[in-house]
Amino acid sequence: MADFPEFMNAKLVAEYLDLNEKKVYALANDGLLPATKVTGKWLFPKAMLDKWLLESCHNGVLTDRLLIAGSDDPLLQCVVGKMANQLGSTALVGYTSTGTRQGLAMLSKGHVDICAIHWGNVEEASLRHPALLQQYPGHKNWVLIHAFERKQGLVVSSELADAVNSRSIQLHELLSPRWRWVLRQQGAGSMRALEEWIHGHGYNMTMLNQVDCCNSERELASAIAREKADIGCASQSTAGEFGLGFIPLCTEAFELVIPKNIYFRTLQQQLLQSLTNSEIQAHGDQLGGYNFTRTGQQVWSTN
Repeated sequence: MADFPEFMNAKLVAEYLDLNEKKVYALANDGLLPATKVTGKWLFPKAMLDKWLLESCHNGVLTDRLLIAGSDDPLLQCVVGKMANQLGSTALVGYTSTGTRQGLAMLSKGHVDICAIHWGNVEEASLRHPALLQQYPGHKNWVLIHAFERKQGLVVSSELADAVNSRSIQLHELLSPRWRWVLRQQGAGSMRALEEWIHGHGYNMTMLNQVDCCNSERELASAIAREKADIGCASQSTAGEFGLGFIPLCTEAFELVIPKNIYFRTLQQQLLQSLTNSEIQAHGDQLGGYNFTRTGQQVWSTN
């Protein structure tokens, strides 16, 4: 083993792993082996290969790390917080709101263990989500688990929500320059939902009076609660958490992307089981907008 260099080509990796060289190329092209291309040729860091081998043993059930990225959700934040508190210093559990697309990019590079996604209304999720995943290297090693359905829409003050509901203000009037919008970063699922709604009214995003861009739903809701902005797009649960008004636009599927080779890790399974916990679901009902009918179901996987 000591004779192998720090960076190896495909031929050396085939010898190191006792694989056919064509199989090494196939695994690299599918994003399943840690590798990088330099001047068109694959290079494989030996340290990363060793880590990959260790994490493959016993499906990684002894691993004490669970890092989650992707779409933001208050209930998932609650679950992760409870897990981190229960585990104490025995494991690292973290959740970073990056938006759907950046989360998938991080998952494809092995930087995180799970990516949370939402990409349009629930009726189209069975087509949209797999199509989105297939744009990223490594997707052949991924499985898609349904977490819950949730309401997505406009987060506003309670007074503005009442005005829209009483029709003293028409919904499309919220697109006028009078109202200050706070948006999410590009690649976030809420931006996708907002863009589709705006385009349906013959507008585009550049026509909005944007006053801020936020990297999480809580940051967005905080800006509205502090009266730094009037409107943003987020989940009903986020509006409920901040005591704000909510105008529904669609129901969406919120789902978790997990690599198959680490799906049965203890922490991954603990997270999925937590989503079916009656106390967690009761908390979701208090926040508002959730439907747990299909929670935990596998909805997509490659053969």
